[in-house]
Amino acid sequence: MDSRPRRPGYSRRAQYGLFATYVFTVAGVLVVAILVMLSRFDPLTFGSLRTAAAEVTTPVSSGLAWVSRNIRMIPQGVGDYFMVKERNTALRDQLAAQHRSIVEARGVMNENRRLRALLGLRQRSTAPIVTAHLVSSSASSTRRYAVLDAGSRRGVAVGQPVRGPDGLVGRVLEVGFHNARVLLITDPESLVPVRRAGDGLPAIAAGRGDGLLDIRAVAAGSAVIRQGDLFVTSGIGGIFPPNIPVATAARSGRDVARGRARAHADTFDFAIVEAPFVPAAANPGEPLR
Repeated sequence: MDSRPRRPGYSRRAQYGLFATYVFTVAGVLVVAILVMLSRFDPLTFGSLRTAAAEVTTPVSSGLAWVSRNIRMIPQGVGDYFMVKERNTALRDQLAAQHRSIVEARGVMNENRRLRALLGLRQRSTAPIVTAHLVSSSASSTRRYAVLDAGSRRGVAVGQPVRGPDGLVGRVLEVGFHNARVLLITDPESLVPVRRAGDGLPAIAAGRGDGLLDIRAVAAGSAVIRQGDLFVTSGIGGIFPPNIPVATAARSGRDVARGRARAHADTFDFAIVEAPFVPAAANPGEPLR
């Protein structure tokens, strides 16, 4: 085989390519020469041509510059993403710590409120026997009981009234050495003599077994009980000292109205056990009222 390099003349395509190169080179030299001559002898025309060329090339230059800027911004954007993510994590941790602090502060406030209520309750109590914790209550049963963590060892006896910070809780039903069972005022077997705080209307607060009470006026036929009326212990019959909040009328009614207990055994953790109330005996010559 002939290994000598082939001359361009042997290929028509190579000839056309070589010719086009010569043409473009010559044309480029002529254009450059013309532009040089215009810039020297006719600056105004050269400025117009330069402006026109800028109008043509500006969009392309802008596009290339935009691409270049975005490519340069990729590392910065990645760094900003991880920085923002790290800051968000730190902020979430800070918010969680603040939330824990708020929960702890609320716990301290609630504990202080309970202690202040206990102090005020002991000051209002006429004959306190013991302060005890309510360790459990039967809120989901038709019978309503609560258990105190104090019994006969601390002076608790059957029949003693039990009251909380908001009002009457019930009375002691059974007593052990270290605990006692309390019949709540919402139990169906509970009857508490009460009176309306505004005008002294006598009534009976009877438990319903569903967490509510029926307030029954003693003078049936003419008593109107309005929603929001407050009823307190009357002291009649003994056991419960007078003027302890018992219930608030939940709806209006004639002679009988539904009521809500002021004290709920499942909303506080302590109660006062008091000595039973004994009404003062009437003087021999004093007429009965």
